Amino acid sequence: MSDVPAPQSGPVATYVRVMDRLSGVVGILAMYLIFAMIGVLLLDAVTSNVLDIPLHWCIEAAQFTLAAYYFLGGAMTLRDNDHARMDLLYDRLSERGKARLDLITSVCLLTFLGVLLFGSISSTIYSYETNERRFSMWNPTMAPIKTLMVCCIVLMILQTFAQIAKNVGVMRGRPFT
Repeated sequence: MSDVPAPQSGPVATYVRVMDRLSGVVGILAMYLIFAMIGVLLLDAVTSNVLDIPLHWCIEAAQFTLAAYYFLGGAMTLRDNDHARMDLLYDRLSERGKARLDLITSVCLLTFLGVLLFGSISSTIYSYETNERRFSMWNPTMAPIKTLMVCCIVLMILQTFAQIAKNVGVMRGRPFT
């Protein structure tokens, strides 16, 4: 007999694997948005400084792309534990101690994301009802970026539940692999 615990199986393990994979795919897609943003900013630099034809939409398009980048990357950041953490005590904890602390912070994160989701849904509905636009020369509609924000917050909530399941697995001595 081996002391290595058997890998988790069942619906919770399937949920964790699906969420981890989905968060990874969305995160990889988000990484490519940096290239789109660089392209838009290069276009703006060339048209403004070389051709003396300023394109008023470029900076705002780059801002929207950057917002999409960090919205889409949130779930992957959670999955990979790449978020900022104060490691004054955390590194000294056992794996189970880390899982307990992560479980507590996950509950706090869910509370924050729940409030954020409530506000973002309200803001998105308002955006569609009023045809909200950004006050600028380009005057883009705000609905697409707000819709993306809601979807990404939901994805982060779902990934947080997967993280909770992983922490419970570690606390029970049966981590997810």
